[in-house]
Amino acid sequence: QVELVESGGGVVQPGGSLRLTCVASGFNFSRELMRWYRQTPGTSREFVAAISYTGEDTGYLDSVKGRFTISRDNANNTLYLEMHSLKPEDTAVYYCMRPRLGHWGQGTQVTVAT
Repeated sequence: QVELVESGGGVVQPGGSLRLTCVASGFNFSRELMRWYRQTPGTSREFVAAISYTGEDTGYLDSVKGRFTISRDNANNTLYLEMHSLKPEDTAVYYCMRPRLGHWGQGTQVTVAT
């Protein structure tokens, strides 16, 4: 059974930082591309970042480039999203996603506010 469990969300002031974690199980994590998405109420989920199975190749939404970093620990089946210089417009539920069969985690809320 595939499971993706996100954690690390919270409330942070503008300019602050958070690190999101996604622990994967039920598939060969080290051999698969992984992605982070985010969603705000009333909108579709938006691609945020992707990482190759080796971790050597990454891609980002333009608005988060230079502020967010996606990484992975294949030995521990864990995906990360380091977020810095957070802005109010980064407020969303963030989801870990396994593209191969379209599996999603339950999401973790990130709120950037004074």
